Amino acid sequence: MLRRLLREPLLHFFALGALIFVVFGWFNRGDLRARDEVVVDRAQLNSLVTQFQRVWQRPPTAEETRSLVDSWLREEILYREGLALRLDQNDTVVRRRIAQKMDFIAGGVALPEPTESELTAWLAAHRATYSIDPTYTLRQVYFDTARDTGGLSRHLEGLANSLGASEKAPAGDATALPLGLHAASAGEVARTFGQEFADALEALPIGRWQGPVASSYGLHLVRIDDRTPRRDPGLDEVRAAVVRDWSATKTEELNDAFYESVRARYTVRIDPAITGAAGATAPGAR
Repeated sequence: MLRRLLREPLLHFFALGALIFVVFGWFNRGDLRARDEVVVDRAQLNSLVTQFQRVWQRPPTAEETRSLVDSWLREEILYREGLALRLDQNDTVVRRRIAQKMDFIAGGVALPEPTESELTAWLAAHRATYSIDPTYTLRQVYFDTARDTGGLSRHLEGLANSLGASEKAPAGDATALPLGLHAASAGEVARTFGQEFADALEALPIGRWQGPVASSYGLHLVRIDDRTPRRDPGLDEVRAAVVRDWSATKTEELNDAFYESVRARYTVRIDPAITGAAGATAPGAR
């Protein structure tokens, strides 16, 4: 009976399986143990302390250090349990975060320093972005349209004509607006009086009272004492901004190239019910 049992194939199968399990466990005992082992080493502790110092601008106390370690252990253990339960699957937040990390890794490639010719070409291609606003030195007199009886605009036009190049300012209504600006950029003028007012200044002559000029607040008589026109800057004037924008664009191009190289390894098929075209695939799909 014992001989017959020893010749039984099923017994051989179970014995071989048990042997494989024992051998695998022996050679991988470290990995098996690591599943339930969480190690807080010096590198991990330094990382926690560095993060604390970056936020609080001081090293943690002994009690705070213990709290940092306890918090990290809680997070690590719950994270492992979540992975074991496959909670990372089909989770939009996790999916988006991992994709962001891949973008971050792709963007970590060091860019070469741009050459002068590259920066000059960039500035020429985006000149409007870096143009320097005109500046204005002006005086203004405010008139409240709430008091307009129907002829305020005509009155101001006649008043401006009568004043002409006079240095004397007429009397207006009380306002918290500044009575004048000195060498203010068009952007500063727009922030103070509104874009409509700033746009109107470009066509006004220098050294004469003009009006009425509308703003976000009412009507004005305006005298421009000095103006520097809008101009295109040289590279040295806007170098920092050009380098920043050039680098951002090149980084985006590298990220796109990285994505395309990875995407080429995947076959992408889109349900015809979505595209409305039978057999359609995503662009570049194989």
